[in-house]
Amino acid sequence: MRRPLLAALPLLLFAGMTSAQLPPVEGPLPPAPDRTPRATVMIADYRYDDLLWENDRTAHRIYGRALEAAEPPSGSGIDSWGKNVAWLFMDRQLRSGDQHRYHGEGIDFYNVGSARGAGGLGIWHDNKLWTSRNYRAHRILSNGPAAADFEVDYAPWPIDVGRSVWETRRFTLPLGTHFTRMVSTLRSDKPGPLIVGIGIGRRAAGDGGELTVDRARGILSFWGPADPHHGRMAIALRVDPAMIADIRNDADNYLVLLNVQPGKPFVYYSGSAWDLGEGGFRTRAAWDAYVAAEPVTFTPPSSPKR
Repeated sequence: MRRPLLAALPLLLFAGMTSAQLPPVEGPLPPAPDRTPRATVMIADYRYDDLLWENDRTAHRIYGRALEAAEPPSGSGIDSWGKNVAWLFMDRQLRSGDQHRYHGEGIDFYNVGSARGAGGLGIWHDNKLWTSRNYRAHRILSNGPAAADFEVDYAPWPIDVGRSVWETRRFTLPLGTHFTRMVSTLRSDKPGPLIVGIGIGRRAAGDGGELTVDRARGILSFWGPADPHHGRMAIALRVDPAMIADIRNDADNYLVLLNVQPGKPFVYYSGSAWDLGEGGFRTRAAWDAYVAAEPVTFTPPSSPKR
């Protein structure tokens, strides 16, 4: 239950929140065994095989196959959590059984649902985004401390009635950044190019928010709405501008559409931040400036040895 006093405060106060105005702590987490900043990736086998990755700035998860039956309509969007400590907290937060409350180190209030969340993708066909279900397999390539690096596979999914595609995606989150670098390889049972839609959930943090689009530099930057109890989530995408076919919205997402060839890897970046958390982003202008300055390279790496 939310505190009545907090709920009564005017929304205007939260529009300019600072770290001194964090939500009240509701049951502190067990102490961190190590407060050394690091990057990590892990499977939460105690929670339907959620796959968690985190560094000193940001924290994310994607959902395992078991969640499809337990919490429909689970999907392949990317969840983003706010954190206000440099050490790892995500596993302890999830094990609390109530990750949607603030226990002193961060919070999960970004509701992905069936949308793309913070950088999930799909195939744009017939004016509709066709998306996969939850990931089917994973391979951890490096579990920190300098970077979390892993791959996941998404099983074939239909594009209307005439085509199927499937995907392998590599995620790399180093220390010291709010951006995860992703390398996606899509394959298909039919030849011909694909239009890939990479999205930011429009309502994952509530209605409203402000979107900055810089097509020339391949940027979509979202400054989410102010939640009177939790603050804001900020989400951004960086893509290769040479690949952009269009920038569109659907009912659930802001989308950047890319021209992609099956079997040819392509790179994009997904970033997120909490306006009460690590990074110190208290305004839309500060977030947009950070997003624009993030160093990016769109050359895919060679395949890791397995």
